[in-house]
Order: sequence, then structure tokens, then C-alpha cells
Amino acid sequence: MAKGQEQAAPDAVMTRIGQVVMLHHAGDREEARHRYLQLWAEIGEDGDPLHRCTLAHYMADAQDDPADELSWDLRALTAAEELTDDRLAEHEGTLAVRALYPSLHLNLAADYVKLDRNGAARTHVRRARDAAEALGDDSYGDGVRAAIARLELRLGEDGPDGDGRWGPPRQRP
Repeated sequence: MAKGQEQAAPDAVMTRIGQVVMLHHAGDREEARHRYLQLWAEIGEDGDPLHRCTLAHYMADAQDDPADELSWDLRALTAAEELTDDRLAEHEGTLAVRALYPSLHLNLAADYVKLDRNGAARTHVRRARDAAEALGDDSYGDGVRAAIARLELRLGEDGPDGDGRWGPPRQRP
């Protein structure tokens, strides 16, 4: 191939995941969940980490039960931990591995909030904030950083500041 014409080969599984994402975003949550499960069965628990991470990430969004959503987001994080930048480079348009973590931890923090497990939520929102330095200065990065800030504010209202409430530190006389 001539220089400049080289591209990553199409990834049929990622294409199929993308098609189900479009179905889900079009409003057919039930059918999307069914197709995600079919893909998960094909990929398997030991399949390609990029496929598992991507599929689990989107499958979490299709869940009605917050505990199920948490389970899928944990699968996505586990798969991300197996990913390498080289594997991501094989798929056109993907981020570096470290750029996945802010979103993955943010999703986990939101799951824990839904389950009224604010301590775990705070842990993951801190991890999301710490990992956010890997995000680019683009609309995706800006959106993730803004979502982290919103969740930090929300959690800041629910926790103890020494007298059972969250709020700004009290000033001492």
C-alpha cells in the first residue's frame, strides 16, 4: 500500500457493536440488550479485551437494574485493564488505554450513587478525576471532565463534614 493509504483493517465485531449502539440510541432498548447479549456470548469471557470492554460499556447503559449496570461496568473496567495501546491502535479512531479510565470510573461512580453506596462512588469519582489528565482538549474530554465535576458536586452534598452533612469546610473563629 502507498504511504498515507494504510488504515486499520475493519473490525467486524466493533462494527456490529456500533450497529447495536445505534439501535439502542434509536430507542429500542430491549432489542439492543438482546443483541448485546448475543454478541457477548460470541465474544466470551476470555475474548478480545477491546471487544469485551466496548460491549460491556454499552451493555451497562442498556440495563434497567442499577446492580446489573454496575456488573457490566465492572466487566468493562476489567477488560480495559487487559488492553494495550498496541491493541487499540489496531482499531481506527480509538483512544489510548489511559484515556478510557476517566469514563469507566465515572460510570462506576454513577452506578454506586444509584445503589446508595456513596463511599464507593467517591472512590471512583476520585479515580476518574485522577485519570482525567489523559483526556484530550476536545469535546469528548470536556464532556467527561464536566460530568466528573457534576458528580463531585452531587457527592459533596451527601457526605459528612464532621457533623453528618456535606458542605464547605466550616471556618473556625
